[in-house]
Amino acid sequence: MPKHSPPSVPSELIEQKIYLIRGHKVMLDADLAELYRVTTGNLNLAVRRNLKRFPEDFMFQLSREETQCLLLQNARAKGRGGRRTPPYAFTEQGVSMLSSVLNSERAIEVNIAIMRAFVRLRAMLATHADLARRLNELEEKYDEQFRVVFEAIRELMAPEPVPPSRRIGFAIEHRRKDDDR
Repeated sequence: MPKHSPPSVPSELIEQKIYLIRGHKVMLDADLAELYRVTTGNLNLAVRRNLKRFPEDFMFQLSREETQCLLLQNARAKGRGGRRTPPYAFTEQGVSMLSSVLNSERAIEVNIAIMRAFVRLRAMLATHADLARRLNELEEKYDEQFRVVFEAIRELMAPEPVPPSRRIGFAIEHRRKDDDR
């Protein structure tokens, strides 16, 4: 039985590049190109040459507003000059289809790692939903004295709030002459 070498792409890196856009878990063309070690232009060119393989539920282009929101949320640098067009977002099926379009050993290896990351993400979400359902069942079963415990557990299960963005620069304090005394 052949031994499989560990993937050269860490699963944590892939999981950081999966976004929820329009209700779909997707990866962006630039992130995929980086993982495949090709240029974004070449990746998109390969897709354009095979458009029949990428229906709307496999790939869609972000609107300008979605692109701007993504840049602001993730502090993604535009680089030199930035993009001229909004990025393409690939669903799990679209990423899978890319392996047939980008036919290289690297593409196959990366696609396997990406598919595993999507499966892990789905399993985590299912576990979280199952835990929430079980918690509701327990809460109905027990009386008011356990309410505090259930609220504490729900608080731990809640997604972490996004910290407010910090202002960059110096704060200038205005003091009156009376304050110096």
